[in-house]
Amino acid sequence: MIGWGDVYKVVSGMAPLYFALVLGYCSVRWWKLFTRDQCDAINRLVIYFALPFFAFDFNAHAGTFAASYRVLAADAVAKLLVIVSLAFWAAASSRKAAPTSYSWCITGFSLATLSNGLLVGAPLMDAMYGKWARDIVVQLSVVQAVVWLPVLLVVFEARQAWMEVTAPAPAPALEEGLQEDVDRAAAGGGRKKKTGCAFWGPLLRNVGLKVVGNPNVYASLLGVLWSIVANRWNLEIPLIIDGSIEIMSKTGLGIGMFNMGLFIGLQDKIIMTGPGLTTLGMVLRFVAAPATTMVGAILLGLRGDVLRVAIIQAALPQSVGTFFFAREYDLHADVLSTAVIAGTLVSLPVITGYYVVLGFI
Repeated sequence: MIGWGDVYKVVSGMAPLYFALVLGYCSVRWWKLFTRDQCDAINRLVIYFALPFFAFDFNAHAGTFAASYRVLAADAVAKLLVIVSLAFWAAASSRKAAPTSYSWCITGFSLATLSNGLLVGAPLMDAMYGKWARDIVVQLSVVQAVVWLPVLLVVFEARQAWMEVTAPAPAPALEEGLQEDVDRAAAGGGRKKKTGCAFWGPLLRNVGLKVVGNPNVYASLLGVLWSIVANRWNLEIPLIIDGSIEIMSKTGLGIGMFNMGLFIGLQDKIIMTGPGLTTLGMVLRFVAAPATTMVGAILLGLRGDVLRVAIIQAALPQSVGTFFFAREYDLHADVLSTAVIAGTLVSLPVITGYYVVLGFI
């Protein structure tokens, strides 16, 4: 059962994040310490340094535990259900609205599947059901870092590459002569009409090069591989290397929330989305995510407390990392920012409500 001490433990873990966020907000809105270009540079610092070191450090020290394969499978089924649902919605949209629909599919997937399990989930699950439940949340967080966040990154890169390839060619100047205009227009039309390998080859190659060059793709995987090797042969990272990783890793969440404060400070208001998008984000995070997870868990035969833990962990607040990627690729960063801020604030009463209701089932 959750006690006041457990609530204080969770709140004391959340408060420093909002402290960093407020500092970032004040640095831009009131103190005018950073320009917009400098804020963009800080976001890239988070993406390419702080976040990868944090991911490696977390996964490298995750420790050993009996893997809950059915819970992991149920989580994968839930995410596939979300992907299929979003794909049907995008396909049903009009052809004119297709590019916008597919962009919203990326944001919808982030909101309905990717959560912040470590900050809120681990201590709450420990208080509610014990260490075994905490281990499940940690396992799901590892899989999210190793599999789903890199998948999200690949999709972002694919969208970016597609936009660059399909961008219309600039209109030629009229004074350069009619024949030259016709030649250039024909060349532009030829580029647009490319299909098959001529189109997809350069696109996929461009995506592959950008993904391989992003340390977030393999930081978590390397951390997991090291954890397996270290636990198998009783190895330890040399202190000089471990200290170097740790000093960068500790900046991860702090500078990440500071970065979010900078982004909010550059906008006109703190909650940047209207009531409609804010409600949509909350529904996807706290209703759709637990609902799809419940379906996946039941299909995989989960029952009792394991089923309850699977559902509750799906209602954890939004992953902070999704905001970093959304801002880097300029896709609905305002929606993700609102989801992280508002979602983290309301998560404790929402999760407690799920805990009470599921206790009667």
